[in-house]
Amino acid sequence: MVVLCVVTATTFWLLNALNKDNYTTTVRQPIEIQYDEADYMAVEEIPHEVGIQINGNGWDLLKRHFKISVTPLEVFVEDPFQKPYLLASELEQQMEEYLASSSLVDIVPDTLFFKIDKIVSKKIQLVPDTTATTLAENHSYASPITIDPETVTVTGPISIIEQMEGKLPLGFGEEKIRENFSRLLPINLSSEQRDFLRLDEETAQVSFEVIAFVENQLTLQIQTRYFPENVTIDAEISDMEVRFLIQEDKQEMLNELELSAILNYNNRNREDSTISASLNKTPDYIRDITFDPETFKLIYE
Repeated sequence: MVVLCVVTATTFWLLNALNKDNYTTTVRQPIEIQYDEADYMAVEEIPHEVGIQINGNGWDLLKRHFKISVTPLEVFVEDPFQKPYLLASELEQQMEEYLASSSLVDIVPDTLFFKIDKIVSKKIQLVPDTTATTLAENHSYASPITIDPETVTVTGPISIIEQMEGKLPLGFGEEKIRENFSRLLPINLSSEQRDFLRLDEETAQVSFEVIAFVENQLTLQIQTRYFPENVTIDAEISDMEVRFLIQEDKQEMLNELELSAILNYNNRNREDSTISASLNKTPDYIRDITFDPETFKLIYE
């Protein structure tokens, strides 16, 4: 019985207190920042509430504290790109009209910041993405990589487009390519970009030619050039091994080259008195040249 009396008395006291005016409290008021979505796009989360200090009836303040039947205050921003913020002073009149039965005391914070960009369209270059292991080992491009179309038009927030720096990488969809390549490939945006951007093209034709290189090894006669009379190398060494990669379809040209290993005294290492060999001819279809031995010690008499 005592507990019931206490509960009843407390309830009556609370109801009576809530009916009184002139209470002051701080609540979180939902807001909805609106703008012309045809011309602008938010690139970061927009503030969705603001702190307000209000004075009024206890019932009204209680409902606002628990957000009972509280709708967001709609605020239209004319040019959110040029003016990416709202001052509390700009919200006061609209907030006072919205509160109606309560009085606005203060708005916290005094400035609401947001990042809403202008939507633009811009042409960007499609570039081949060769960061992966695109070609098989000992294979090279035999022609430039062609992409059709060369450019696409991208539409979206200006700051996101500027991050692309005028280029959009286009992957080949496979690795370790050995043959000539010609495929219609999808133009893909990154997962982050897809949330903001759209393209006027979905695919591009990518083509290029591929050549294979094969390993080869020869024993070459050593030829010395510009050696002073008092400088030699080990007299017992007259030839050396050379290893290289040669374009597969150019192997028959090896005999015509008449290759030899050149020791040019002018190219010696002055610090340790050593000298390295080079080929007398280095056509573009030969690459990755190595000699054995790598260096010779110069002998001064």
